Amino acid sequence: MRRSSQVLLAVVIAGVAIQLYPIERGNPPVRFEVDAPQMVVEVLRNACYDCHSSETHWPWYGYVAPVSWLIAHDVKEARGHFSFSDWSAVENEARLLDEIWEEVEGGGMPPAIYALMHSKARLSDEQMRLIREWTQPERQDEGH
Repeated sequence: MRRSSQVLLAVVIAGVAIQLYPIERGNPPVRFEVDAPQMVVEVLRNACYDCHSSETHWPWYGYVAPVSWLIAHDVKEARGHFSFSDWSAVENEARLLDEIWEEVEGGGMPPAIYALMHSKARLSDEQMRLIREWTQPERQDEGH
């Protein structure tokens, strides 16, 4: 067997073997959902809920290692920061709403790689306005 064939065989075997490593993809129960206007909730569902809620929709590639490991890690980290499905656990709502707006306004959320693969997560100017008005009610009349 030639060297390149051996390397290819090793890569295939390793690729199959890593699929056997289990990862947690569960969705914990919804405890207390965020209280926001329905139009805002729709935007959040499309742009944020896959990571920041207990309603994650795992895409097909979320079952293929090593990509599945990265997605599971990102979801766990996002839920650790906050979850729209456990809003009662939020200690300082005003501060979190400020952080949400800063991330959205600055382009950090939703992450570009996520928005690239999920067109519904790309925020229009109108959706940005809805999020701003929800997170920053004192700024509603500003033209930001």
